[in-house]
Amino acid sequence: MSEHPEQAAPAPKRSRFTLPSAYTILFGLIVVMAVATWLIPAGAYDSDAEGNPVPGTYHEVPATPQRIVVDSLTAPINGLYGIEDEAGTISYYNSGVLFGAIDVALFIIVIGGFLGVTMQTGAIQAGIGQLVARLRGREKWMIPILMSVFALGGTTFGMAEESLAFYALVIAVMVAAGYDTVTAAAILLLGCGIGVLGSTINPFATGIASGFAGIPISDGIGLRILILLISLAVGIWFVMRYAERVRRDPAKSLVADMKADNDAHFKLSADDAQRQLTGRHKAILAVFGLAFVVMMYAVIPWSDLGVPLPTLWWWFPEMTASFLFFSVIIGLLGGMNEGKLTSSFVDGGRDLLGVALIIGIARGITVIMNNGQITDTVLHWAELALGDVGAAGFAIVMYALFLPLSFLIPSSSGLATVAMPIMAPLAGFLGVPQDLVVTAYQSANGLMNLFIPTSAVVMGGLAIARVPYGRYLRWVWPLLAILAGVTVVLLGLAAVLG
Repeated sequence: MSEHPEQAAPAPKRSRFTLPSAYTILFGLIVVMAVATWLIPAGAYDSDAEGNPVPGTYHEVPATPQRIVVDSLTAPINGLYGIEDEAGTISYYNSGVLFGAIDVALFIIVIGGFLGVTMQTGAIQAGIGQLVARLRGREKWMIPILMSVFALGGTTFGMAEESLAFYALVIAVMVAAGYDTVTAAAILLLGCGIGVLGSTINPFATGIASGFAGIPISDGIGLRILILLISLAVGIWFVMRYAERVRRDPAKSLVADMKADNDAHFKLSADDAQRQLTGRHKAILAVFGLAFVVMMYAVIPWSDLGVPLPTLWWWFPEMTASFLFFSVIIGLLGGMNEGKLTSSFVDGGRDLLGVALIIGIARGITVIMNNGQITDTVLHWAELALGDVGAAGFAIVMYALFLPLSFLIPSSSGLATVAMPIMAPLAGFLGVPQDLVVTAYQSANGLMNLFIPTSAVVMGGLAIARVPYGRYLRWVWPLLAILAGVTVVLLGLAAVLG
């Protein structure tokens, strides 16, 4: 970089259009829904004993249009801690049952603190560093092993932004082994991303979506595991195929013109080469994994499945307390004093505060629709439109619908909060398992977050690896098409087979 600003080249012109943030998009949708309550007929379904809408019972009711300014501004507040009364109206002054998503938002913040404490101990970084060191000289096998490790992080705790910490190390090792920065970036970006696409117990995607769909997180896990394994195998094949071609002929690299600069820039540092995995790190990693095992066990309704194991019936409050407990245990194992443990937890929670706020704003959309009594009307219209497509057609249409929605709302938790209250009951109307809607949503959202420019992980990772976005997009689109095809086929088969 030049030290003389007066000699610097003029800055390139910026694009005139920039996609608004998720916050702006979601708040805009709140206003749109408030206006819609003046235009869309109010209606309601009769409910069964469990409070679920009964197909075929839709009828119009007196309109209750929402105030455009006041109700739009209070919708996110109601979205966090609004109370639903017996008439179905949601307000923070009501008496009744919690409708807001404050339990989900708090869970997200505590998960952030849990991850912050774990990352502060250096255990995850040391584990990856040790794996890289042991495979030096056999770098070809780093591709499937590391992609699998990062996919495991994606499918369990939604590893995304955390992966940015590993780019420098993985890029340095892969470049030294004769590969290019595209290969290294793909190991991380596609590894974590495919894990999120095939989320099994990811609390940010599967957990939140299942919660708003009113089903256990374990429902549909078999299909999600199958999507994960097939997608990961295809992704590993795609990356290894490219990496081997580049190793044999560096001129075939997408960034061949940048090879000399990249080789010089990404030299393996002594610190990276000497990373050690201590006994303390191993204990922390074991407890870290145990936290997710406990969550998975505690939310599965074993008694409903006929399995002779105690059913704990945990949900967000208990899961939040559990991760808080494991945060303390990991901090103590890491030798942290009270101040360090607290600050690490708070810093980690701060990193995900934006996600928690998105959940409140997104839930506010449902608040406006419910208070304006147009939710059932929209559900009725969708019921009429999709009534004859069949189970397989419904699953595929849901997947196709979630693709553009994921571009507008890339946040997995925000999209789940917006879509599940409408899409899940619709599946019930058509006799389709509601877990298929959850799987369709997370697969579509995961696919889009492998390449959309609104993703900080995509753009940040490519920037670290010095891979131009346009070149990455031209390279990765065949893989995206294959992953979409695999998901559509599996969703269709699962719907047909029930």
